[in-house]
Amino acid sequence: MRQDKLSPPPGSKKNRKRIGRGDASGHGSFATRGAKGQNSRAGSGPRPGFEGGQLPLLKRLPQKRGFFNRFRIEYSVVNLDKLSAFESGTEVTPEKLREAGLVKSLANPVKILASGDISQPLTVKANKFSAAAKAKIEAAGGKAEEVTHAAEAE
Repeated sequence: MRQDKLSPPPGSKKNRKRIGRGDASGHGSFATRGAKGQNSRAGSGPRPGFEGGQLPLLKRLPQKRGFFNRFRIEYSVVNLDKLSAFESGTEVTPEKLREAGLVKSLANPVKILASGDISQPLTVKANKFSAAAKAKIEAAGGKAEEVTHAAEAE
């Protein structure tokens, strides 16, 4: 078999349809556009998204309002009543909260909120505290220490 004798299989190669090149081409006169109407004209057809006068989908959908603050820090929140799971005098860190299942992931900084009460003295290390939570921890004889999160350090 010689390379110069190879040919494509019959029917696999077709000539391009040349539109508007005279009646002899088979696609002359109206050039496959039909006789009259919007789509037969130059620059034919309505703009994208036009639905023939019906209220377009884009106008039927509700508008989204406001704005999205890309600099907002999303915190993993832990309430004080959940800290009762730890024994008295324990040092509670974000890693220990993760092990206890109180925080899903350490990707977000941890914030301690004042919902509920705390009875035992604990040393709580977190990225943020609400003022009321800090006061309740110190009133119970514990310490509230703020540590920096890896994302905040950068």
